[in-house]
Amino acid sequence: MPSYCGVRPIRMRRTLGLLTLWLVVGVLANADDRIDLKVDTSEADAVLAILELRRAGKPVDAAAWEKLFSTEPYVRLKEREASLKRDFTDDDFKKFVLSADLVHRVPELRRTLEAWKKADLRAAAQRIMVYLPADARIHSKVYPVIKPKTNSFVVDVQKNPAIFLYLDAKVTEAQFENTVAHELHHIGYSSVEAQTEVVLKSLPDNVRPAVEWMGAFGEGFAMLAAAGGPDVHPHAVSDPADHERWDHDMSNFNQNLLRLNRFFLDIIQGKLSPDEQREQAGSFFGVQGPWYTVGYKMAVMVEKRYGRTSLIECMIDQRKLLRRYNMAAAFYNSTHADKLERWPQELLDAIGGKAEPEPEPAGPRDPAAI
Repeated sequence: MPSYCGVRPIRMRRTLGLLTLWLVVGVLANADDRIDLKVDTSEADAVLAILELRRAGKPVDAAAWEKLFSTEPYVRLKEREASLKRDFTDDDFKKFVLSADLVHRVPELRRTLEAWKKADLRAAAQRIMVYLPADARIHSKVYPVIKPKTNSFVVDVQKNPAIFLYLDAKVTEAQFENTVAHELHHIGYSSVEAQTEVVLKSLPDNVRPAVEWMGAFGEGFAMLAAAGGPDVHPHAVSDPADHERWDHDMSNFNQNLLRLNRFFLDIIQGKLSPDEQREQAGSFFGVQGPWYTVGYKMAVMVEKRYGRTSLIECMIDQRKLLRRYNMAAAFYNSTHADKLERWPQELLDAIGGKAEPEPEPAGPRDPAAI
């Protein structure tokens, strides 16, 4: 399945006998042995300690730098950049930490880190577990980090998953929690990848890549899971601009569904090389492009009509998602003026899959209630 988490392999972490602040959000074995989640703020704390010395006009000794460079988040960040062939040296990072701009931002960075430490990630993890197959697992570390690049990402999702989150003063505690929940759903989803591989291996060579790319609808699943349900706006805790952007993009659902339909058919019909497939698929990510919005809308429709259990079954075989969405959309369209586009039969025939009767409705019997 395509990696929509931006995952790169990272070697095992070093164990170092230094003071490290671990906020144990959960080894939640007592409540749910499928979850093992920790937050490590040691890199951010070490950077802020150095910046506080600078603000006080005190020298930064070698021990302070060694404490920073030996933190697990820093070690893994450095290794990740090296794996991507990017220059990343301790001396370069020193220059970043000692920059005047960063020193001036100490109060806001400190406030943000303290707020993030209060986030209820235990609740976030439990919230998204109900949107994963019963045998899914979440074993992950969360690293709030102060670094030159402002991106956030997930690494080593299969062996030693970790979520790196740029410490951004504009991101509230609630937004931080929502972002972590979104990424944790990806990690839990990846833990059952062996089941999706069984489906993929059964497909013809020309069909397999198209169905693999349908795995990117996992972004939509994660939006729904992080929100906590279909009746909660996925940007309920976001700033107004993000909320407005999402609503605008959702209004283009029908056009985007047809764009994706053409993409899938072009793959199946041999019209796109692997490089062209990656380029087009990449364009559907965007800030939160069609993989998110179309995936989210389909997931919501399936859950509202057929229930969450039916939706979770679609995560293992994405072909079911398309078919069950079509059934739910037909029900919706029977009374709504704003008709939802459905996946054309040409694509459904091309991707194959066992024909199934309509699942037993679990939601409203009145289309107007969806």
